Amino acid sequence: MEKEFQDLFQIRHNNDRVEVGKVLIAEPFLEGKYFNRSVVYIVEHDDSGSVGFVLNKPLPYTASELVKELDGVYFPVYIGGPVERNQLYYIHRRNDIPDSVQITDGIYWGGDFKAVTEMLQAGKILQEEIRFFAGYSGWTETQLDNELKENSWMVGTISADVLFTVPNSGLWEQVMSSLGGKHKLWANFPEDPILN
Repeated sequence: MEKEFQDLFQIRHNNDRVEVGKVLIAEPFLEGKYFNRSVVYIVEHDDSGSVGFVLNKPLPYTASELVKELDGVYFPVYIGGPVERNQLYYIHRRNDIPDSVQITDGIYWGGDFKAVTEMLQAGKILQEEIRFFAGYSGWTETQLDNELKENSWMVGTISADVLFTVPNSGLWEQVMSSLGGKHKLWANFPEDPILN
């Protein structure tokens, strides 16, 4: 029985590759306020490094409260990561925002902020079409590879619908569970077993 218990929690690296549009799923015991049980959506990944946004760490503020140009826009803002926390970033589903970068089919990053502001003020962008982030998560060219070798992250996929509509509180559990096998058990493991 003891061996079965140890085997259950032996982290095994999944063989999925990090690519733009995929997610990093924190292993159950990764610590830190930014990455504990986080799901990070990758928007840039090349030889110079990687950039992503934490999807499931909402701030207690709306866009309207943080950015004066977004007055009246009461969409949630998430902690994107520890880098440039005083900057607002966004991913969205609108192909009509100038200067946006296509991440995957139907998902875009950034774009002309003035155009976004005008569209939001006119009610032309719905809450389920855009997500705002304060800061981002960034890795140097070898840093993420090293963290993957240490099994700090699992690599998974996420659909556009899930990306923009799933309740934040259950996102880590849902994405971890989608990896199958023992990951389903990890998804249900309490964050603090002592309090269970």
